[in-house]
Amino acid sequence: MLADEMGLGKTMQAITAIRLLVHQGQVRRVLLICPKPLVTNWQREFAQWATELPVSAIEGGPARRQWQWRSSGDVVTIANYETVIRDRQDVCNAENVYDLVVLDESQRIKNGSSTTNEVVRSNPRTRSWALTGTPIENSVDDLSGIFEFVAPGQLEPKMKPRAVGKAVADFVLRRTKDEVLTELPPKVFRDANVGLSAEQAESYRLAEEEGIVHLREIKRELTIHHVFELILRLKQICNFDPTTGASTKFERLEADLDECAASGRKAIVFSQWVQSLTELSSRLRRFNPVQYHGQIPSSKRDAVIEQFRDDPNCHVILMSYGAGSVGLNLQFASYVFLFDRWWNPAVEDQAINRAHRIGAKRSVTVTRFVTLDTIEQRIQEILERKRELFDTVFSDDIESPSAGLTREEIFSLFNLDASKDRVPDAA
Repeated sequence: MLADEMGLGKTMQAITAIRLLVHQGQVRRVLLICPKPLVTNWQREFAQWATELPVSAIEGGPARRQWQWRSSGDVVTIANYETVIRDRQDVCNAENVYDLVVLDESQRIKNGSSTTNEVVRSNPRTRSWALTGTPIENSVDDLSGIFEFVAPGQLEPKMKPRAVGKAVADFVLRRTKDEVLTELPPKVFRDANVGLSAEQAESYRLAEEEGIVHLREIKRELTIHHVFELILRLKQICNFDPTTGASTKFERLEADLDECAASGRKAIVFSQWVQSLTELSSRLRRFNPVQYHGQIPSSKRDAVIEQFRDDPNCHVILMSYGAGSVGLNLQFASYVFLFDRWWNPAVEDQAINRAHRIGAKRSVTVTRFVTLDTIEQRIQEILERKRELFDTVFSDDIESPSAGLTREEIFSLFNLDASKDRVPDAA
């Protein structure tokens, strides 16, 4: 497992290692599996770092893909996770053995019982590599899921975090920015603590009161998903008032972007909702923003990045966490704004490190919006506890904080009782 922190060149390292193995005659067939938006990125990187290696991507209709799986003579074959699942019969064919299978963003197989994990593990191969800057997102179980691909049986159920760290030590290569890039400009964090506008506060109060009454009326029917529905509704009100559109977050963001544009810099704004990004786009027209999220076709996403990078009048790119948190190189951006907070600090780190990576010339200023006296402030404390887990596994810390988010913690956000043990991975 190559688990370098994001921005330290895992892609280049993997390609260089593949190139060396090919020239030594140890590898003749390589399958690289990655998220769909990153297929073209890997093709470009191979063209830059290993121009002599034939590379092809599995694409097109079922008949074409089947022919590619069975007939491709290229050294490197690239496929996205969804294609691998659809074509599992060809991927898991015992006669279709690869000398090396590489998983990019391998946290995609963290759930050991998922179909993705099952199909990837069933692929016949001689060597197994996993690339990820976030081997642990929620709990040590994430690492176990990946290691069932990298080194099956190396981790046992219910191992303590420190024991897990020792068990995987010989299989993990990990560098941090502090260790190897002292010349990399720093990240500067700012917490933009804002209050709700009068309109937002009233909408928030009504939504929370009505929501809690509803949750308590459900009683035995109450599930964690009911609680999440209320949390998401309240978080959306923290972004924009549903009736008037009032938003103290927007007012603060607009002021910061004025400063950003005046200095000729570029900014990335992250939100978990396309609806919020669309609203921001209409309000920020004078900054010529572009959007990058799940509703933007994959075929047009490269053009969006090029416009953001090359157009001096385009100061802002509006991104969803899902589409923009992995694989992109945006080191020409100097500002990152987390307009709303994701449940998982690892995902936030991925988003931030789109800008803070090799090639960055300036410091990266990260602004994290939190509305005071709301669900966002309560969640913030839980996020900080989750951030500690990774360090426990990959360091010599003696203390072992609880792994993941407990059901009790989620229910306690509204002073509700919980009787079950744990929250699903979605938390």
